[in-house]
Amino acid sequence: MSGRGKKNVVPGRPGALPKKTKSAKAGLQFPVGRVYRLLKRGNYAERIGPGAAIYLAAVLEYLSAEILELAGNAAQENKKARILPRHIQLAVRNDEELNKLFSCVTIAQGGVMPNILSQLLPKKTLKESAPSQEQPGSQ
Repeated sequence: MSGRGKKNVVPGRPGALPKKTKSAKAGLQFPVGRVYRLLKRGNYAERIGPGAAIYLAAVLEYLSAEILELAGNAAQENKKARILPRHIQLAVRNDEELNKLFSCVTIAQGGVMPNILSQLLPKKTLKESAPSQEQPGSQ
């Protein structure tokens, strides 16, 4: 064992309450402690408050959930059980706000959005566009 992992009980205190992680206290799935550590090591500011890590973890969790939900819907539309980069690309580019957020991002293996210019589509003929007219004297 490497010594890493979750320690549920405080060592040396039998019967003590198990430790509750910062993520569990905040009601999040993303690791608040790890985000806090990365914020401190990143030298983004001289001092980092503990609330900043909780807020950033919550934002990251929300964005991830939003993208995964839309990508899952795109995968279901294509009758696939697994989310591929193509589905993430379709999800992000079809959502106005996510598209703006990821405007300068290239998703590897994502492909391009399906688009056909209207000038390249076949033109409607005169018979199809005009309403059908009755022949005179057919009454």
